[in-house]
Parts: sequence; structure tokens; C-alpha cells
Amino acid sequence: MSACVPTRTDSKRTQRIHRPHSPPSTPPRRFRIAGADVSAAIAVFLIALPLSLGIALATGAPLQAGLVAAAVGGIVAGRIGGSPLQVSGPAAGLTVVTADLIQRYGWRTTCAITVLAGLAQLGLGCLRVARTALAVSPAIVHGMLAGIGVTIAVAQLHIVLGGTPQSSVLANLRALPAQLAGLDPAAVAVSAMTLTLLLLWPRIPGRAGRLLRRVPAALIAVSGATAAAALAGLVLPKVDLPSWRSHALAGLPEGPALGLVAAVLTTTLVCSVQSLLGAVAVDKLIATRPGGPARVGRSDLDRELLGQGAANIVSGTLGGLPVAGVAVRSSANVQSGAVSRNSTMLHGVLVVVAALLMVPILELIPLASLAALVMAVGIQMVSLHHIRTVTRHREALVYAVTTLGVVFLGVLEGVTLGIAVAVAVALHRLTRTRITHDEKEGVHHVHVRGQLTFLAVPRLSRALHHVPQGSHVVVELDGSFMDHAAYEALQDWRKTHTAQGGTVELTGRRVATGTDPGAADPGTTGTGTGTGTGTGTHADTDTTSAPHTAHPTLHLGSARAECQCRPWTPWRNHRCEVPRLAPPAATSGQHPGRHPDRQPGQHPSRHPDRHPDRHPDRHDDAPRPTEAGQTTDPSVLTPLGGTSAPAAPLGGRQLVHGITAFQRNTAPLVRGELARLAKEGQRPTQLFLTCADSRLVTSMITSSGPGDLFVVRNVGNLVPPPGEESGDDSVAAAIEYAVDVLHVRSITVCGHSGCGAMQALLQSDPGQTQTPLRRWLRLGVPSLERMADDRRPWPRLAGRAAADAVEQLCLTNVVQQLEHLRAHESVARALRSGELELHGLYFHVGEAQAYLLQGQDEGVVFDHVGAVDLTA
Repeated sequence: MSACVPTRTDSKRTQRIHRPHSPPSTPPRRFRIAGADVSAAIAVFLIALPLSLGIALATGAPLQAGLVAAAVGGIVAGRIGGSPLQVSGPAAGLTVVTADLIQRYGWRTTCAITVLAGLAQLGLGCLRVARTALAVSPAIVHGMLAGIGVTIAVAQLHIVLGGTPQSSVLANLRALPAQLAGLDPAAVAVSAMTLTLLLLWPRIPGRAGRLLRRVPAALIAVSGATAAAALAGLVLPKVDLPSWRSHALAGLPEGPALGLVAAVLTTTLVCSVQSLLGAVAVDKLIATRPGGPARVGRSDLDRELLGQGAANIVSGTLGGLPVAGVAVRSSANVQSGAVSRNSTMLHGVLVVVAALLMVPILELIPLASLAALVMAVGIQMVSLHHIRTVTRHREALVYAVTTLGVVFLGVLEGVTLGIAVAVAVALHRLTRTRITHDEKEGVHHVHVRGQLTFLAVPRLSRALHHVPQGSHVVVELDGSFMDHAAYEALQDWRKTHTAQGGTVELTGRRVATGTDPGAADPGTTGTGTGTGTGTGTHADTDTTSAPHTAHPTLHLGSARAECQCRPWTPWRNHRCEVPRLAPPAATSGQHPGRHPDRQPGQHPSRHPDRHPDRHPDRHDDAPRPTEAGQTTDPSVLTPLGGTSAPAAPLGGRQLVHGITAFQRNTAPLVRGELARLAKEGQRPTQLFLTCADSRLVTSMITSSGPGDLFVVRNVGNLVPPPGEESGDDSVAAAIEYAVDVLHVRSITVCGHSGCGAMQALLQSDPGQTQTPLRRWLRLGVPSLERMADDRRPWPRLAGRAAADAVEQLCLTNVVQQLEHLRAHESVARALRSGELELHGLYFHVGEAQAYLLQGQDEGVVFDHVGAVDLTA
């Protein structure tokens, strides 16, 4: 094994790949369209053609306007937009808005409004405010779409029955009984056949069904109904496409100024929100398909807004419907395997060809069939999944109000009403605070649930007034915010109560005293417990702190907080444990949780010339005296969390304090969840294989909890390849168990910066004695050889090369271990069946930044997590 690997510079690699002083060896590349893009474009075109005609019919616009919008949306928005695979065109979500504009102002003015809305979208895109649209509550968006869907379905029902829709939902509902009495049997038959084919086509079973389902159900439904009507000789209203010479283009807007402004704002709002949310949904769809994120970039929302604005300007000018991102066509594009924006643009070209050459065929389609297709789309917009989601998040009221507002008042009015209700609900939740008081075994418990603001101060004062003088009180703050008024009220009562001989313990929040040098603002959130007395000394029943949990202990009655740890500091290597051989608080004058040589407010881990885990005058295996001068037998196990537990050995004092704080603060919060996991068993979705380095806290990096990750840790995050010679049964057994028994959906190999195993691998000498550690590190030799191979590109971090050879080997090792992982039989089998995904992760300890592996073989890059999606 070589002692080091020669460092390759980027300039040499650049000269090897690019020769600036030599003529190109190959001719310039020609423009090519991938086969996947061609097949995806055809699939999207077959869906877009009938839907475009149907949406134009539903709005009352010329049928050619739907084809214009589909073509422009595909070509213009597809070329300029920031979401490569999102398909734009006439959307069902714009049907109600467009129909209302046509009825009020006429078709030419509606086209002008579309142009003005496009200009507004361009302005918003230039201001880079696209992401602000995502701040709209999902309940409002889903409610708006549901209201539009109801409106579409009720209106198209009249055409399905052979009649003509009215101008509003209420008018359509009032006219429905008369329409049912005079329905047209031929129209009903064609509509029923369309709906039947639309419903049954995706459910054809077997291998034949998988082949047939490649043809869009919308095309089959309309084509089948059209063929049946032609064969039966049914006389029905059909598609009428007039000559393109008589096609109406945009004109100057005519009407009241305020009405036109409101119309432009409504069109801009609906187009923008639907397109931006659609782009986000497309990114999620791409991330779930195998190899998707590596080939298709994430959406640029500001650029997408610019593309939608340009498309609306062109569509309105040419006499087309408003354009927005369409979910059905976008989903079909992604699922058909599209890899670039060429599929979207090609679908627009196909729409142009159809509009020019397929007019005789399109004019055979019965209007009842198109109405049934659009009615089905409207019904699908009322999603039961969305209703369950908003109900689970307690936003059903916002959803219902928005839906009813859109149905009976209009889109802009309904959305405005939904926003008002959402704000009212948020304010209600902010001001709703439940305060209870009860007594258990002589201890008074005051439990505050919700945000503690000035509005809750009277009820808080009333509850605290019922606490007897001189009693022990536990105030539980179950919320994330406390304003200044509530803070002052609570502190004033505490001072009065402790002055009368009582004790106060606050849990659930970091509450700073006025004399605390590290006191936080009243609105600072945190968690903690503590007791205090009026004299400034601590009660003997609770003198320990919890430095290594998310619930540091703080004492309100003391002159200073025992530990200056905030909720995000448990991983900052701090030491707040009781010092060794510390004298009792009554005789030393020092707080039992603070070292006598440390100044107030000094962080324990920064004490000069002293390691917090070693004592200079004692061996580690000596008996550890307790505060009372007794020794502790390490063979005796005592339940932690009680005040009577004996002191732990000095080497384990930190562990005891952490477990004690867990039992007191965290265990009550997670006991129910852990009981459920104990009953149901573990069902993790991910295997996380990482290094044993103490600086890597997997739960912190992944924001995971109990039952989320199946974790395997070893020196160097190595995955031994299968085989008797180099295999390792412990790691292989964990992999097999995770894949075959737990059925995890993904495996992540996580390396990190400053890895000691990689440093030892670079500095190793073949002549050294083979210790267990060196024998284990031999499994990393393939990573070292991969790094030294000039034929393979070096993995790099996003935006920069590796800082040194150690970091380069850490990155290379992640890639190499993924190859070892694929060689395991259980992993290979799951990968072939599409049931498993592999991820490479690199965590830079100093930057606290995670990087996700992107790409294969050539151009391997670890990109910032946040620009890519880890979840499947």
C-alpha cells in the first residue's frame, strides 16, 4: 500500500480533457432530440389535444383558442420556463375565470386581459418574488381548485344531458331539474360511453393492460365515443373549427378600469400560483423516478414565472386562452421518461400540426364527449386526499370557506375570503391558551398549553393566584412563544412566591432571570426545568443539570443560570456536569453544578488547561467518591431520574446527568411514541451507514427520531464487498437484515470531513504490524486505488474541488463504498426490482453542511442538500 497518493491538479486534468490550442477532433454536435423526449411528447400531445378543445368549450371561447394556448404553452413556456418538464397550456383551473371574463367583456377584451396578465407575470418574475406565492396556505389553493372543479362539473353536466349551461352555479342548479326532464338520450349515451372508457381504461389488468395503458385514457375515451356516435348515426352537436382566416385576435380592452384591473389581477394570481405549485410538484415527481434528479435540474421558479408571462403574452396576442402549468400533462411527461424541455416543445409543435392538418378529424368529435371529459376533470379536482390532509392539519374551515366562496362568489372573491379566514384561524391559534391548575401529592401543577401572550395574562394570573403561599409549584409551559407581558407577569409572581417561602419549578422553556448574564429575550424559545427559592440558593431535592439533552436545566431562583446551554447547543461539546470532589453547596459557597475555578458565564468546555473528563490527581480506575464522601459500586444498577440515585463514577458522571435529564424532561414526551414502537416493532425506511466518529450525530443531521433510521456505524463508513476473503459478517448481516427483513426503501452511505480512518489510510505503511484496526482499514484500499486511477474523474464538492488529499479520499470513499454495496446480493436484487435507492452523502463537520452525491461515473458531484431532494 503506498504511503501517499500524488495530488493531481485541476489544471492537468483540464489540459487532458480540453486542448485549447488544438483543432476539435470531431465535428460540431448537431441538434438531437432524445428518443425518450419524442415518446413523451407524443403521449402528452394525445392528452393535450382533447383536453384543450374541452376546456375551450367549457369557457365559451372559440375552440381554436384552446389549440393556440396548447401550442404556445408548449413552445414558448417550454423554451423559456424554469421547469424543464412542466407542460403548460389551457388549464382547467382557469376555466371559471376565463368564462366569466368572456361573458362580461367579450372574447377580444379577454385576450387583451391575458396579455396584460402576462406582462404582470413578467414584472413579478423580474422582481424575483416567485417563492412568495408558495406562502399561500395549501388549504386555500386546494379549496380554490375544488371550487373551480365543482363549477366546471355543474356547468358541463348540462351539455352532457344535451342542454346549454347557464352563467353561474346557482343558475345551473336551478335549471337542472328542467334539464333532467328534457334530456337528450343520444348526448347522454355518448357522454356515458366517454366516462366509462375514461374510468375503465386505466384498470385493464394483466400484461395486455400494461401495454394498452400507454395510450392515454382521454384519447381512448373521446375516440371511442366519436367512433360509436359515427357508426350509430347519432345526430349531435360536434366540434366546429372555423377557418383560421376568421380567427379573432386580441383587441384593445374595453370596460370599466377597476373591473379590468381586478380581472388582470385574478388571471395573474391563478396562473402564477397554479404554475409555481405545479413546478414544485414536478420536481417531486422527477425525484421519485429512478435516475431522475441526476439528469434533470430543479425548477427555477423566477424563470418559470417569466416563461409563463411570455406564453400568456403570445397566447393572448394570437387569440388563445390563458396559459398555466397543467398537472395532468406534466405528470404524463415525467412518467413517460422525458429528460429535457425538448419533449414539452415538441408536443407544442405536434399541436400546431394537428390544428392545421387534422381539422376534418377533429370536427367529428361530439361536444357531449368533450363535456364529459372536462366534467370528469372537474370532479377529480375535488380531491379526497386533499380533504383528508387539510382536516388532519385542522384547516378544514379554510378549505370549505374557500371552496364555497369560489363556487358562489367567484375565484378572486373566494381566494380573498379564504385568506381572511386563514389569518383569523392563525390569530385564534396564537391567542388560544389553555391554563389548568391541579394538585398532586402536595405539589401544585400549573400547565400552560399554547402561546403565552398578553391576552392570556389575566387567566395566567388567576390560575397562579389560586396557588397557596409557601407551596412547591411546577409551571409547565407547553408552547413556543412568550411575549414580554407574560414574561413580566410570570417573573413578578415567582419573586413574590419565593419571597414567601415557596419554591418554583418551570419546565418546557428556557426562562432567563433578570440577573442572568446570558438572559434571552422573552420571546426566545427553549426548554428546561428548575427549582428556586427566595434566598437565591437551590433546593436540595434538585441540583443536577442536563447538559447533553435538548432540555438543559435552569434554576429561576438562583443568581445565575446553572448552564448557559440553549436548545441547539447539545452538540457543541460543552461540559456542565458536577465537578469531581466538589464540596457541598452549603459549605463551599459555590453552585454544585459549577466549577469553583470557572468565572460566571464562562463556557465549561473553554476552561484553560483542563480536560473535563480527566482529574489530574487520580487514575481513571480509582473508586469515585460521591458528594457525601462515599464510593459508588459500578456493579449496582439503579433507576435513573430519582433524587436517591447514588452518584456515578467520575468517568460516567456526564452520562448519568444526561440520562437523568432524559428521564425527567424527554421521556414523558416520547413515552407514548416509544410504547407504540415497542408494540408494533421497528419499521424504518432507511439504512444509514456512516462513520463511528463522535462528531457525527445522525439524528441531528437527518432530523430523525425513534424508528426512522436503521443505523450502522464503523470506522471509515466502510462496506466490505461480499466474499469470504474480504467480507465482514457484521456489516453484511446488517445490510441483509435491513433490505430483506425491514424492507428499507433507501440506503445512504455517509462520509465526513477530517475522517481519521482516511488519514490513517493515506499514511499507512505496508510493513507495519497488522493490528485489528489496520486489517479493517485494508477494506479501504479500493478507495485509495480509485483515487490514484487517472482514468476516473475525481468526485468534487459543488462549486469547488477538494481542499486536500484527505478530503478527496473521503469523497472517493463514499463513491467506492456505494459500488461495494451494489455487489451484495440482497441489495442488487432490490435495485433490480426498483424497491431500493442508494444515496451518497458527505458531511462537512466544520461547515455543518451536508452534500448529496449527484451523477454517475463522469462528473460526480456532491451538491448542497437543499438544492436536491433526499427523500424518495
